[in-house]
Amino acid sequence: MVSKPPVGDPVQDAPQVTPPQHAAAGLPAIGHTLRIAQEQMGLRRTARTLLKVNQKDGFDCPGCAWPEADKRHVAEFCENGAKAVAEEATLRRVTPEFFAAHPVADLATRSGYWLGQQGRITQPMLLERGGAPEGEERYEPVTWERAFAIIAEELRALASPDEALFYTSGRTSNEAAFLLQLFAREFGTNNLPDCSNMCHESSGSALTETIGIGKGSVSLEDLHRADLIIVAGQNPGTNHPRMLSALEQAKAGGAKIISVNPLPEAGLERFKNPQTPQGMLKGAALNDLFLQIRIGGDQALFRLLNKLVLETAGAVDEEFVREHTHGYEEFAAAAGQADWEETLAATGLDRAEIERALEMVLASERTVVCWAMGLTQHKHSVPTIREVVNFLLLRGNIGRPGAGVCPVRGHSNVQGDRTMGIFERPAPAFLDALDKEFGIVSPRHHGFDVVRSIQALRDGEAKVFFAMGGNFVGATPDTEVTEAAMRRARLTVHVSTKLNRSHAVTGTRALILPTLGRTDKDVQASGKQFVTVEDSMSLVHASRGNLPPASPHLLSEPAIVARLARATLGAGSATPWEEFEADYATIRDRISRVVPGFEDFNARLAANAGGFRLPHGPRDERRFPTKTGKANFTAAAVEYPRVPEGRLLLQTLRSHDQYNTTIYGLDDRYRGIKGGRRVVLLHPEDAAALGFADGAYADLVSEWTDGSERRAPGFRVVHYPTSRGCAAAYYPETNVLVPLESTADVSNTPASKSVIVRLEQSPSA
Repeated sequence: MVSKPPVGDPVQDAPQVTPPQHAAAGLPAIGHTLRIAQEQMGLRRTARTLLKVNQKDGFDCPGCAWPEADKRHVAEFCENGAKAVAEEATLRRVTPEFFAAHPVADLATRSGYWLGQQGRITQPMLLERGGAPEGEERYEPVTWERAFAIIAEELRALASPDEALFYTSGRTSNEAAFLLQLFAREFGTNNLPDCSNMCHESSGSALTETIGIGKGSVSLEDLHRADLIIVAGQNPGTNHPRMLSALEQAKAGGAKIISVNPLPEAGLERFKNPQTPQGMLKGAALNDLFLQIRIGGDQALFRLLNKLVLETAGAVDEEFVREHTHGYEEFAAAAGQADWEETLAATGLDRAEIERALEMVLASERTVVCWAMGLTQHKHSVPTIREVVNFLLLRGNIGRPGAGVCPVRGHSNVQGDRTMGIFERPAPAFLDALDKEFGIVSPRHHGFDVVRSIQALRDGEAKVFFAMGGNFVGATPDTEVTEAAMRRARLTVHVSTKLNRSHAVTGTRALILPTLGRTDKDVQASGKQFVTVEDSMSLVHASRGNLPPASPHLLSEPAIVARLARATLGAGSATPWEEFEADYATIRDRISRVVPGFEDFNARLAANAGGFRLPHGPRDERRFPTKTGKANFTAAAVEYPRVPEGRLLLQTLRSHDQYNTTIYGLDDRYRGIKGGRRVVLLHPEDAAALGFADGAYADLVSEWTDGSERRAPGFRVVHYPTSRGCAAAYYPETNVLVPLESTADVSNTPASKSVIVRLEQSPSA
């Protein structure tokens, strides 16, 4: 039976806490997951939908980008993937009557959890500021024709195309992303910020410089064949749960696993695989060594390991270094300066732990390093990831089966969107191919990334904001600044399936354009359509929805872009937008002539239901398309955060009932948190030194070198075995603590994983 969405927001500021050591990843999720799915979809729809997730004839999970093996399990989904599917395939509906009952001022007071629980948006909606008394302004229904006319009118009225911003969420399909960047460039701008700017931009920056391509170099088969897998700055149990099955298979093949993280995580400590009888009965610890590092100490750790490898006779793959790398001497000199005392201070580890890690490194002939936001969201993230590459290059662990770099992506097509050209700094070769194919002249100057886009809105340099999915306001830093910037826009447009905070923080005019989801059947003039995505390991495959759309008033993402482009560019555009909307195969034909690796796109999809893997020079033939023509060692100075006395270093993170900014529930089962999100995890000894008992309430105040401060009030203190001197709290609640200008060098990614804070007594929750 489908349950109704909550009428009022549940209490979120008085969470209950149970000992986290009782949690286990995997098996306990089954009943919880099915209950949530049935509440949203009902029993029959749950079975019909979940059995199609990640199947070759089904749809790609709208959650993470973890790949599937060629042979699929009948239940090829994880707990959070099932939650994502349930919320998209829900039978709950957000109708015009809902908006009539809820002014925007009311929506602005609601939590992200409450907004997301209301269901699928059924019609295009328009908000006109100033058309009603303050506090009474409401979204009202609008026709698609009028919606596109409004956007076109605002775009054509701009003084420059660069006053428009076109943001892309990582759930956008390859076909829609390709059309969006084509439209933006034909319109005249490279302002194509995307969610990658906030997560793996640091990875792309570091990998492009060092190995020549900003993507991971491994496949699932490489993980299964590895001797050693290092998981650094990543919590796969919550953020990429199906990765645990791959790690379990690697362990069965003899691999050792080292996790490097400031917090112990249940997924790597206690995994009960619900897909196998043995896994359900016994379970297993995946970790062989847990290095509980201080936040931001990863570069120092890998630098010292590199020094120790250099000092070990026969440990360096000299032939690989000689034939395939550049910059070794400068790197070796810098690594030789690594200091034990400084490294221990930076990492919080003891010498025996690092020496044990070294033993495992030296015993491995095939090593993979996986990482996520714990490495990418610091000021020194790019040099940290470069140091990881140094570590792998030393022993020839790139371009070897069972070895390589593995940045684990979040959104299900964030990597594909970048491949399709969603990038504010496109390569000239890509623009040349695009212009040749379509007879246009793309702008060559760089556009705005996410942080620069917010600054442009704040400073009046941008007037129109268009978002293809996502929750921009909830995902970005410096909440008060970001929201004020969005409210300065003349027009904000969100292509969405469900409500989120961004719909309540609007420009003078605002549009919500409801779209088909991954689970929805997509029928256009030429018949039933499918879209494609690219997973975290460069495999491109089809996605086919199987459910009737949530409303007859929905349009697909490719249709929305095509109609918007025609409305804006008019008859002067020779691009066949109507043809693209009618038949997505025609989009793929054009992609095949613009994007390297997609030759014969449609034919290859037809020949292999599982898709095809894109070429990767470093992986496939040890060919490194860098400026030197080789893999580049680097020699950056070691950095790590220095924290004043009486302060802590805070990292933001997700709860287990969360995917990116989408909140599925108010529990974090693996950490023992129930019924709330405003919690801050502190080591008991740090809490005692600061005078905070377990269960006390604190305001979190971030401190910055320019003397500014930001405050997040009313967090319940939870004594938790974090690394000493470190703390953790959930985002988006803590985004307010991170200034817009606090970003990673080179990549400009918000530095949300190393925030210096002080705690002040809070009078109440």
